[in-house]
Amino acid sequence: MPVLTPPKMSSLSARLPKSVHYAWVIVAILSVVQIVGQAIGMAAGVMVTPLNDPDGGFGWSLGIIGAGLAVYYLVGAIFSPIAGWLADRYGTRKMMVGAGVSFVTSMVLLGFVSTLWQFFLVFGVLLAFTQSIAMVPMIAAVSGWFRHRLGLAVGLLWAAGGLGSAAIAPAVGFLLENVGWRATFCSIGIVGGAMILVLVPFFRNNPTDKGLRAYGVRDGDPEEISWSKTVEKLRLKTFNQHIRKTKEFWNLPLIHSLGCAGHGIILIYSIPIAVEQGISLTAAAFILSLINIFSIGSRFLTPMIAERVGGKPAMVAALAIQGVTVLVLFWAGDAWNFYVFAILFGVGFGGEMSAYPVVNRQYFGTGPIGTFYGIEIMGALIGHAVATALAGFVIFVTGSFAPVLVISMGFSLVGVIVVMTLSPSTKVLIPDWELSLPDNARSSVAEARAHHDRSALLEQLAVD
Repeated sequence: MPVLTPPKMSSLSARLPKSVHYAWVIVAILSVVQIVGQAIGMAAGVMVTPLNDPDGGFGWSLGIIGAGLAVYYLVGAIFSPIAGWLADRYGTRKMMVGAGVSFVTSMVLLGFVSTLWQFFLVFGVLLAFTQSIAMVPMIAAVSGWFRHRLGLAVGLLWAAGGLGSAAIAPAVGFLLENVGWRATFCSIGIVGGAMILVLVPFFRNNPTDKGLRAYGVRDGDPEEISWSKTVEKLRLKTFNQHIRKTKEFWNLPLIHSLGCAGHGIILIYSIPIAVEQGISLTAAAFILSLINIFSIGSRFLTPMIAERVGGKPAMVAALAIQGVTVLVLFWAGDAWNFYVFAILFGVGFGGEMSAYPVVNRQYFGTGPIGTFYGIEIMGALIGHAVATALAGFVIFVTGSFAPVLVISMGFSLVGVIVVMTLSPSTKVLIPDWELSLPDNARSSVAEARAHHDRSALLEQLAVD
């Protein structure tokens, strides 16, 4: 039988004002992890020019670099659902420890890369693994801490990631130009990994670990339950069986794939495009900063908009903006042209990324969603991989950036079409998934629903 975990109060929670729920501490912790975990993935475009520079120690072609980035995204795609599943089974806190250690290791090793096979192994495999375990469980974990205001929590989390990425891109560009490759990545790895590990003692997987209830739970709502490992495994298996029967299980990862393919090309190749126009690497890196700065507002607002009006219109607007604004790059020649583009593109880019946790709640309720969110991220990274490799090949064959801009627009606008096929997000698609579980594996809500259904059936039989 499920049991309630007895209250556990740490010194930190005891010092918090009574009006501040520990869920907001969790958001703050996860925000730091997001900033660190996404740092290099979001700033990858800054690395392209140094890797391509024949006088900088590498001198690799854009096609080869694109292949390396594609490996990074493909490996991340493989690891993402695994990371989500591991978090569902063993808890996000353990994933957080792994992320901290892996970040230090992979970044220091990246600083010592000198050959292609080393770059493919360290950046393409180790760093991809790191980002998967740093990102997927963390985003999914916030859902369990919020019964209400999930949109606000997710918005804050994604906005923090955008703020961090905005700072990281020019910082990496500046460090690469002034202290060199090795010092740049070794210092980022040590500082970033330490930040994650220092926060581990303050993190908890769910409210019951601290004897709390989720933020927004009202008097009379069912108690939070701490399940045994055996029951958790059964619930996860049953939940995943049910969501696989919905078209949204297949379409949401596809939409994320198309959206990330659309902006992935821009994040990687906008800086080389600007440098080709005579703009310095440091000034060009500011393009990524502006994209991320102006994505902060949409990262923050889109989850709340999705929570209020539904996920479909929010996702359509974001993808449409992301796709149409690429047109500006066809006429960009001066730095300010690229900066105008970055401002406009950032709005769509931020919105495309941030709505999924809220959309998942709308379609699938409060079930163990980590594994599925990992599948969505897998779709996103496959989109990045395909688009990056395709763009590198097209640039190699044509010698021009124009065709890849068309490809970027196409991916985003096809994503708009697929979003339109989704079901309305006004009700949960699988409200009865727990009813196929044994009594000891059901939540209080499911038990109440089952009791109501039994009572209604008995009343109907009595009438007949």
